[in-house]
Amino acid sequence: MTPDFESLDIAPELIRALAELGHSRPTTVQQEMIPFALDDRDVMASAPTGTGKTAAFLLPALQHLIDFPRRKPGPPRILVLVPTRELAQQVLDYAITLTQFTELKCASITGGVEYEKHVGTLHGSCDLVVATPGRLMEYINSEVFDCRAVECLILDEADRMLDMGFIAEMDRIADETRWRKQTLLLSATLEGKGLEKFARDVLKEPALVHSEPPRREANKIVQWVHLADNLKHKQALLASILTNEETQRAIVFVKTRDRLMELSAALDNANIVHSWIRGEMAQDRRNEALQKFRDGDTHILLATDVAARGLDIPEISHVINYDLPRTADIYVHRIGRTARAGRKGIAVSLIEAHDMANLSRIERYTEQQLKRRTIKGLAPQNREARLPGKGKGKAGKKKLTAVQAKRKAKKQLKRAVKKSAAKSSAAKTTDS
Repeated sequence: MTPDFESLDIAPELIRALAELGHSRPTTVQQEMIPFALDDRDVMASAPTGTGKTAAFLLPALQHLIDFPRRKPGPPRILVLVPTRELAQQVLDYAITLTQFTELKCASITGGVEYEKHVGTLHGSCDLVVATPGRLMEYINSEVFDCRAVECLILDEADRMLDMGFIAEMDRIADETRWRKQTLLLSATLEGKGLEKFARDVLKEPALVHSEPPRREANKIVQWVHLADNLKHKQALLASILTNEETQRAIVFVKTRDRLMELSAALDNANIVHSWIRGEMAQDRRNEALQKFRDGDTHILLATDVAARGLDIPEISHVINYDLPRTADIYVHRIGRTARAGRKGIAVSLIEAHDMANLSRIERYTEQQLKRRTIKGLAPQNREARLPGKGKGKAGKKKLTAVQAKRKAKKQLKRAVKKSAAKSSAAKTTDS
C-alpha cells in the first residue's frame, strides 16, 4: 500500500497545502527521495517529467526550514537553481502554494526583471530563492546575494543547465555556497561525462534515486511519425494536424529561432492563429504569449527548446516535433508536456530523410519503434530513407554480427545435440 505524507514525517501545514492541491499520497520519486533528503543526505536523482520531482525536493527543504526556524530575519537558506525563467516561475509558484500555511517567504531571481526589484527582495528577509544561473551570478558578483547563508543547494534539471553552457556558473555557485549542509541534484538522466564529473565535485556520498513512472503512466503518450518528402510537404502535414478538430491544444517544437520565425510566417499565410516563445525574448512578451495559450485565446504554441522544460500547462492534447531535437533525452522532455495529471496525450514527429539517424537514436533510447502513419491525400511519395551503410560498416556490422552470432549459436547447439545423440547410438550398437 502506498504510504501517505504523514508517514514521511511531513509537517501538518505542508500536508494541508498538499491536500488543497489534491495530493494525498506521494509519488514514487517522492517516496524514494524524501527520506534521504530529510536525513540530510546529499541526493542524486533522475526522474522523468511529470512524476512529482518538484515536490520531491521542495518538501524536505521546506521541512528543514520548519524544523530549524531562524531566530531573526535574514538572507535565503535554500537556493534552488533551474535552467529557465519558465521553470523558475513554476517552481516558485509551487513553493508559494506549499508554504501558504506557514510564515516562510519565497522569491525568484531570473532574467527579464528589473535589477532593483531583485535587490529589494534580497535586502529583505527571504527563506527560499529560485534562480537561474546567469542572473544569480550578477548578484553574487555585486555581493548582493549572501551565499554564506545557504544551507541547502538544489540543482534542478542539472543536465539541462550543463547543455545550455552554464557549467562555469554552476561551479562558481557551488563554490560560493560551500558552507551548505546539503546538496540535491536532479536530472533527466544520470548519464554523461560532464554531469558525472560535476556531481563528483559537488556531492558528498550521495544517495542515488532513479525513479521510473509506473507502466500505466508511461503508456499514456501515444507516439507516431509522419514521413515528409520535403519542407513544403512537412508544412502541409503540420497544417493538417493543427486544423484537425482532435488537436485541442498543441505545442509545436522547432530547433532554432530562425526556423520558428519561418514557421510562424507560414502559419500566418495559412491563417492558422498561434503564439510563440523563444530565447532572448522580452519577459512581458513571453508572459503574454503563454497567457494567451493558457487562456485558450490561441490553441497553438510554437517554441524552441527554451520551453521544453519548465512549462506546466494542463490539457495539452498534442506535442508536435516539427524539428527533431538533437538528443533523445530532450525528445522525452518535449513529449512530457502532454499526458499531464493522469490524462492521455499524443506526440507526433514530422520526419524528413535527413532526420532518420536522429529518429533511430530516439527509438533506441525509448526502446520502441515509433509507428509510421499517413494522412489521406498527404501520403509521402518517396520510400522511407535508409540509414547510410545500414548493414555495412562498423555500426551495421555490429548489429549484423550479433544476429549472426545468435543464429550460429543455435546451429552449433543443434549440431552438438545431434552429435551427442549419434555417439550415444553408436555406443549402444557397440555394446550390443
